[in-house]
Amino acid sequence: MPFPAPHDAPDAQNAGWRQTHLGRLMGSALRRFDARVLQLMAHNVEVPLALSNLAARDQVSAAHVHITRHLSLQGDRLTDLAQRAGMTKQAMANLVDQCEAWGLVTREADPLDARARRVHFTATGLAWLQAFREAVAQAQAEFRAEVGDDVATVVSIGLEAYAGGAVGD
Repeated sequence: MPFPAPHDAPDAQNAGWRQTHLGRLMGSALRRFDARVLQLMAHNVEVPLALSNLAARDQVSAAHVHITRHLSLQGDRLTDLAQRAGMTKQAMANLVDQCEAWGLVTREADPLDARARRVHFTATGLAWLQAFREAVAQAQAEFRAEVGDDVATVVSIGLEAYAGGAVGD
């Protein structure tokens, strides 16, 4: 069966929905928010200079922030960290390798399982985490200032309710 010609496709004249549907808007907002957080972190004087330079040169991506968002202060096994971040173990291992090379995390023996290793923040990683916290707070304040308190509150409540109903969480 041949594909329909573009002018015969359903709703060909009204294709704008593909650019403005909720999923696309949330994705765009997340990318903007993460980019702003990384920009703020790159200019935070408390962030070690080498990490600040990496962030300023866009070497640190939103993917690296997954470790910052998901690694517990007590440390985690790689499989647990990957699962919490919604990533494959291999993808998370690559991120952990990079973050370990940058001095953000270290791998240590798991006291409960001799075969396993746990990922922990280093002192530098904890400074990075604090800079992340401050950058998130500032980015949230900027969002609130841009859209207004009422809209920011409704968006926050709505996203919290929607995310809480996520399948598989």
